Amino acid sequence: MIITKTPYRISFFGGGSDYPSWYKKNGGAVLSTTIDKYIFISCRFSPEYFKHKYRIVWRKIENVQRINEINHRAVRELLKYLNIKHGLEIHYYGDLPARSGMGSSSSFTVGLMNALHKIKNVKLTKSKLANKSIYFEQKVMKEVVGSQDQTSASFGGFNKIIFNKNDSINVKKIKSKNNLQRLNENLVLIYTGINRTAHKIANQYVNKLTTVKRDHIERIIEYVGEGEKILNYGDIDDFGRLLNDAWTEKKALSNLITNSKINEIYDLAMKYGALGGKLLGAGGGGFLLMYMNKNKRKNFFKRNKKLVNIPFTFTNLGSEIIFDKLIKKI
Repeated sequence: MIITKTPYRISFFGGGSDYPSWYKKNGGAVLSTTIDKYIFISCRFSPEYFKHKYRIVWRKIENVQRINEINHRAVRELLKYLNIKHGLEIHYYGDLPARSGMGSSSSFTVGLMNALHKIKNVKLTKSKLANKSIYFEQKVMKEVVGSQDQTSASFGGFNKIIFNKNDSINVKKIKSKNNLQRLNENLVLIYTGINRTAHKIANQYVNKLTTVKRDHIERIIEYVGEGEKILNYGDIDDFGRLLNDAWTEKKALSNLITNSKINEIYDLAMKYGALGGKLLGAGGGGFLLMYMNKNKRKNFFKRNKKLVNIPFTFTNLGSEIIFDKLIKKI
């Protein structure tokens, strides 16, 4: 059996500039971190005496004989893409809900890509794992997704990720330990309870990034550098204020990015002393990240008990194999 552990991510600034349609012409950058919430994927060979050849356990349980019968699209297409011939049993476990803006679909792809290559006895560097996952989602699955989630899940840590016009990606670690710790202490993660499919939201505005939405993306990229400077030698409260500015720009990309419920929670948090925040992911629902000092959040959640707060800590590890014991090989 192979078991992989792959983190979810939080993206602060630069979202939108990681779409190939943008950065291959203009370059892009994001500021993001992985957190101590994970997707676990286990893979083992199916015993030959089982009636099924493939067993996929997620929110459904699938027992089938042929790959094309697998309902889980990412699993089905990745098995075909990697030319996996032997029967497999694959189990998925997630610490957070899917379709919630935490990069879960890409973390799943990275985790399963990692596991299946291990089964094939192929070693992947972090860079190769990220690039293969990006290619699979964008070219094989033909999803309207960016390139930051796969990179973040593969490398792990608090990074400035730079997307170059030549299609290469550079990962720069942010090492300001004291400010990173203070930032972590001042962030709250609120689950809105609204699930949505990221690529369907993104599809409404991605094709407009280089034209009518160009000014907004250029400004969103500028926040990456500003945020990096604050982390290196600035007042960490300014990071919260910058989140508020960036949220205003992001909302201008599409009227599908936010809604009345999200705006209500955001405005309420600001009323109780938050300095800024943003909805994570492409928009439409999922998790709302707010910058709120510890001495103010207690009263906020006391007065709003229906809101779900998810404690988290920044982590430095990307996707990793935490158990490796195969009985036989393909």
